[in-house]
Amino acid sequence: MNTPDYRIEGGGYSAAVLGLGATVRELTHRGRPLVVGFGAEEQMPNFRGAFVAPWPNRIADGRYTFDGVEYTLPINEPERGTALHGLVYDVPWDLVERTASSVTLACTIEPRDAYPFRVSIQARFSVGEEGFSTEISARNTGQRRAPYGVCPHPYLLAGTSPLDDWQLELPAAAVLTVTPDRLLPVAKEPVDGTPFDFRAQHRIDDVQIDHAFTALTRDGEGMATVRVLDPAAGTGVMMTWDGTCPWVQIHTADLPKKPESTRLGLAVEPMTCPPEAFNTGEDLVVLEPGAVHRTGWTISAL
Repeated sequence: MNTPDYRIEGGGYSAAVLGLGATVRELTHRGRPLVVGFGAEEQMPNFRGAFVAPWPNRIADGRYTFDGVEYTLPINEPERGTALHGLVYDVPWDLVERTASSVTLACTIEPRDAYPFRVSIQARFSVGEEGFSTEISARNTGQRRAPYGVCPHPYLLAGTSPLDDWQLELPAAAVLTVTPDRLLPVAKEPVDGTPFDFRAQHRIDDVQIDHAFTALTRDGEGMATVRVLDPAAGTGVMMTWDGTCPWVQIHTADLPKKPESTRLGLAVEPMTCPPEAFNTGEDLVVLEPGAVHRTGWTISAL
C-alpha cells in the first residue's frame, strides 16, 4: 500500500508531509533544504520529521501512573528500556483538507490498556512568506480525562558546513540534566557555566546535546525563537513558537552506531511538557472530556 505524500508550496517554501505519521519528510526554501529529509520510498530514519504525541521524549520502563492507576506502555527503545515518542508517528492519518499551500491531517488515538483514553488530533501544515507552520489541535473525545503532550521532531539544517561549525542561539536559562546511559531526567539546573549555555549565539563545536531546556526568554509577543546559523555558507534556519510549549528538546544527532547519519542536523523540538511528565506531572496537559488543546510552531529560512 502506497503512503500518501502531500506536497505543498508557497512563499518560496516547499514541503512534503506523509500520510503515515503526519511526518514532515522534506522542507526547502527556494531549493535549499531546511531539514534533514528522506526519500519518498524510504522508511523514516531516526524519527526525522516525526509527529510526537501523546507524550514527547521518553517514559522510563514504559510505566506511568495517572489518577492513581499504573499503566505500562510498549518498550520501543529496548537499549534504554523506554517508551519513546508516543503512539502516532507510525500510524495512518486521514486527509481532512488540502490546498496548494496547506494540508490538514487527522488521527484518533483509540483507548487501549496502556493508554485508555480517546484523543483526536488534527495537524494543519502550511507554507507562506513567514515560513512553514504547523497548527495542532487535540480534543478529548472520550469519557475520561487524559494526559497529553506533543512535539515535532525536525532536524534543522543551517547550511552545508559540518554541524560543529554552526552557531546556535538558544534562549533557555535552564537545562534538564539526564543519566548518561538511558537519558532519563535527573534535575533541572541553570545553564550558567555549562556547555549548554547558548543564550548568546556561539559555535556548537563538539558539544553533544540531547537535553530538554526551559526558562525560555520570549519576545514582546510571547514567542521563543531558536536560531541555527552556518557562517561560512551565510545561511541559517530558525524555529519559533508560543507559550504553549514551555520546553524545547535539542539534540545534536550523535549516533555512534550510525556514523553515516551522525550530526547531520540539529533536532529542535518545542514541547508542551518535559520528558517523564506522565509521572512527574510537570507542565502536563490534562484534557477533560470534550476539552481542546492547541499549539504550533513555525520553521523559517534565514
